[in-house]
Amino acid sequence: MTRVVVVGATGNVGTAVLRRLAAEQDLQVVGVARRLPDVHTAPYGDAVWHAVDVGAPDAVSQLAAVFRGADAVIHLAWALQPTHDIPAQHRTNVVGTANVLAAVAAAEVPQVVVASSVGAYRGVDVDGKRDRKDESWPADGIPTATYAIHKAANERAMDAFAREHPEVVVTRLRPGLIFQRAAAAEIRGLFLGKLIPMRAVRWIQWAVLPLPYAFVFQAVHADDVADAYWRVVDQRAGGAFNIAASPVLTPPRIAAVLGMRGAVRVPFRLIRGIVTLTWRLRIQPTDAGWVDIAASVPVMSTERARTELGWEARHRSTDALGELVAGFADGTSVPGSGPLHG
Repeated sequence: MTRVVVVGATGNVGTAVLRRLAAEQDLQVVGVARRLPDVHTAPYGDAVWHAVDVGAPDAVSQLAAVFRGADAVIHLAWALQPTHDIPAQHRTNVVGTANVLAAVAAAEVPQVVVASSVGAYRGVDVDGKRDRKDESWPADGIPTATYAIHKAANERAMDAFAREHPEVVVTRLRPGLIFQRAAAAEIRGLFLGKLIPMRAVRWIQWAVLPLPYAFVFQAVHADDVADAYWRVVDQRAGGAFNIAASPVLTPPRIAAVLGMRGAVRVPFRLIRGIVTLTWRLRIQPTDAGWVDIAASVPVMSTERARTELGWEARHRSTDALGELVAGFADGTSVPGSGPLHG
């Protein structure tokens, strides 16, 4: 029986991965989370659970004990908050990933799959987004965004780990923004805070969406990302894979999904200044690094995932965003889970 360990299995992507793995036969799933979920609530009941804080001083030994005998480890644990406490984020995001890799080596696991991101890529200007970038585009991040800095640090750590442990298949997925209806409450909490009610999306249909022209990015449904995770494990495929759905999200398309009257172009510096001020005043939890990511990330080519994995997105990016918006309107949250990681 194949044994797969999912680290950070209670968040947006983790719950989708659990659902996807549950569809396979002869597969034992082990979930790892800092706080254990309610195992009486789907999809958590089909996994064996262990509570481990990946950033803790003794995490390597704890994780290695869980990993022994596994055929693959999928590492999804990530801290998007608190943005005002970068050392706390670094502890989970960078130290935690290093601990997972060390435990994989200690437990002699043959494959590790790590959640990277489009945010790991070097930024481009608006004109640079016209040409889709494949996995060879430099993954050295956007230097003004903590999220991107941490993702790029993990990319370097995976490169070093792969050189030092050629016996381990090292895989990384680089998805766009990941949406599903069930994650609405968690995403609101992470990026908007409590100031803006989730049901505010019902009140904005009369308005226009003010966004900079540079805000052009990709998204994908959590279930489609989960399918990619299973495919790289099932095929033991190594290397990097871009994961995103069509179409590319532009301000007019986002406005259409929100049911708004349209989009109006506003200066990038104005939006960045407003976000910086409200973040410093702790009115909302999103720092300006996320604005830089939204304006700078390249548009990715997903040809490698399609040709080598046979992966295709079953949901359009606009439909995935629409699910999230519907979740906002209904106040939907992931049932029975711990805090959102990754």
